[in-house]
Amino acid sequence: MKQTQKKYAIAVDAQKCIDCKACMIACKVENGLPQGFWRNWIKENDPGGGMHTQFQPGQCMQCDSPSCVSACPVGATFKGTNGLVVIDPKKCIGCGNCVTACPYDARFRNPETAIADKCDFCYHRIVAGEEPACVETCPTRSRVFGDLNDPTSEISQVLKSKKHIRIVNPLINTRPNIFYTDQTSLLNWPKEPTLPGNIHMSPQFWKSSG
Repeated sequence: MKQTQKKYAIAVDAQKCIDCKACMIACKVENGLPQGFWRNWIKENDPGGGMHTQFQPGQCMQCDSPSCVSACPVGATFKGTNGLVVIDPKKCIGCGNCVTACPYDARFRNPETAIADKCDFCYHRIVAGEEPACVETCPTRSRVFGDLNDPTSEISQVLKSKKHIRIVNPLINTRPNIFYTDQTSLLNWPKEPTLPGNIHMSPQFWKSSG
């Protein structure tokens, strides 16, 4: 019997995020990132003028149609059979094409290795049967990780039972695999043009450049 390929994704319930930044610290320690660089982040949004602060976690979206892959001239960035967009450090030439091609500002050039870097869902942990560090360490379980192709997985059950959205860039829909189940707070952000069935990302959501 042929085994179905895995397709990993994360569902985020932003209402559960308390901005403790445990996910950011766990990621930094787990992946040995240099000072001042992060693979994930948390943005603060306050649509209520101080009445109701919202925290929105972000990271590489692990897109189905990743623009970073097509931008790489040497095939160092590629999409594996498990759906994850990863970087082969032996092939990467540090040109930075993928960094500028990412519509989510989720990539950077690692100053210590001189090659591209980003979240890969802690792939080394996945192959060891563990969850990504950010998922495992979250004290409020605001993130759910799993295989979308497994209908019995927790993430499949969450997406089946809750309303959810995928945030897409106004210029390109890369079909991201980070899902947000906190639809109310997201839709209360400053309105922007939308794509059918989705909303466009608010500039407040994404980390600042530089």
